[in-house]
Amino acid sequence: MKLMSFSYQGGRHAGVVDGGAIYPVQLINARHGTNYPDSVLALIAAGIGAMPVAEVEGLPLSEVKPALPYDHPPKIWCIGLNYLSHAEDIQAVQPEEPGSFMKPSSCLFPPDGEIVLPPPEISSDVDAEGELGVVIGKTCRFVPAEHVREVIYGYTVTLDLTALDVLRGNTRYLTRSKSIDTFFSFGPVIVTADEAGDVDGLEVITEHNGGICSRDFVRHMRTRPFELVRFHSDFMTLHPGDLISTGCPKGARIKAGDRVGGRIEGVGRITAQVTQGVRKPLY
Repeated sequence: MKLMSFSYQGGRHAGVVDGGAIYPVQLINARHGTNYPDSVLALIAAGIGAMPVAEVEGLPLSEVKPALPYDHPPKIWCIGLNYLSHAEDIQAVQPEEPGSFMKPSSCLFPPDGEIVLPPPEISSDVDAEGELGVVIGKTCRFVPAEHVREVIYGYTVTLDLTALDVLRGNTRYLTRSKSIDTFFSFGPVIVTADEAGDVDGLEVITEHNGGICSRDFVRHMRTRPFELVRFHSDFMTLHPGDLISTGCPKGARIKAGDRVGGRIEGVGRITAQVTQGVRKPLY
C-alpha cells in the first residue's frame, strides 16, 4: 500500500495511491463502513497495512496537491557519509559506526515545494541529497536483529540538505549546518514494507536540473537500513512515524533557479525548486 497526505478543496486528508489516482480515506470509510483515521501518522501508529479501494471513486493525482505525510515526525534521524562516494565528495573520513544526527521539524518543507537558500553571509555552499527514508511502525527499544522487520512500517524518499561551508568551519557544527529552514523533506508517498520488496536492491538517485547527479544501491551502504534501526533502538525508544534517512551517494550543489530531487524506483520521487532567501526579521 502507498499512503499520501494531500490537500483538496481546502482540506487536508490521507489517501491510498494506486496507479494515477488517490483514494481518500474518507471515501473508503463511507463505501466500506470502516473507521480508518484520516491521518497518515495515525494510520502508521494503528499498524494499518492495507485498506480496500475497490468500488471507491478515486481522485486523479493531478487534481490534488501533495503534502508532507505528517508535519511533525516524532524524531528525524539522518545518517552521514553512509556511502563511500559521499565521503570522498566532501573529503571526509567515513565513520566506522553510523554517523547519525537529528534534525528538527522546523526545517521541513512540503514535497514539490521550495528550498529557500539562506542569505549568503550565513551559507553560500549548499548541497541536496536524495535518500531512502525508513519509517518506524511500532514503539520499540533494544530490537534484536532478527525482529527488525517487525518494527518497520515502510519506506519513503527524503531530501536532506547541508550547508557545507558551515560544516567545514567545524565538524561540531553538523546539527547547525543541517537544520536551516527548508533543509529537509520527505514523501510525498510512504510505501509499506511488504510492497517495497528487497530493500537492499533499491537504487537511490539524486536528480539535478533534469539530469542524474548520483546513483547507488542500498546494498552498498556501509550500514544498511535494518542495522540502522537495530543500532538506534539501542540508544533510545523509537516511535511510530520516526524517520531514519539513510544517506546519499553524493549530493548536488544547488543554487537559486535549480530543480533538485530524489527518486527510488518502487518507493517514489520527491522534487523541489530552489529559491534564494533574504534576511527578513520575524519577531
